[in-house]
Amino acid sequence: MARHKNLLRSDDLLKYILETSVYPREHAQLKELREATMKDERGGMSVPPEEGQLLSIILKLMNAKRTIEIGVFSGYSLLTTALALPKDGKIMAIDIDRSSFEIGLPFIRKAGVEEKINFIESEAIPILNKMIEEAKNNNEELYDFAFVDADKTNYGEYHERLMKLVKIGGAIIYDNTLWSGTVAEPLNSSLPEEILKIRNFIVKFNDFLAGDLRVEISQICIGDGLTICRRIV
Repeated sequence: MARHKNLLRSDDLLKYILETSVYPREHAQLKELREATMKDERGGMSVPPEEGQLLSIILKLMNAKRTIEIGVFSGYSLLTTALALPKDGKIMAIDIDRSSFEIGLPFIRKAGVEEKINFIESEAIPILNKMIEEAKNNNEELYDFAFVDADKTNYGEYHERLMKLVKIGGAIIYDNTLWSGTVAEPLNSSLPEEILKIRNFIVKFNDFLAGDLRVEISQICIGDGLTICRRIV
């Protein structure tokens, strides 16, 4: 069976969802960014538009104002978030590669939301550690929401830090938690070593979240799998 990022195995059903309820509501700059991103050889890394639509409505239902994004790539989810936040909303966006962010920057500027974004080119863990210390020392307000779509092997490390940065009642959302469906399949030695390695990390992380009583969780079969955590402790 051919693998594609969306786990729906019916292309006709995915087309129906996209054409009926996603594309007609997609912001013009998101559409242009999506099309520009798909011209890049790594375009498949981008958050799919139906997932972006879900993130947008979650942010609006929460009335989120302060958010964190770990892993930006070209910025589809970042622009989605910036558009969903109120005028005084702020996003701390962290990625190790600014060159990918530059793909999306013209569309972010055209959408008029650049001032909401603080982009930091860095590995995430040192920045998160610094943010935790600053929050302790300056009594800074915690964050409402965090979205993680970065190196999967560090998801556990990110989780522990985000639990100190996202407020009780806030949301932490992890992308790619079904990893092309491989998490439910027997170990397959024919898979590329890196894919298999990440699959094993994701399985362990999913098990960890399932038992983490500090959060409520919902794992959703959209895109490549999305796990929504609501911090309760």
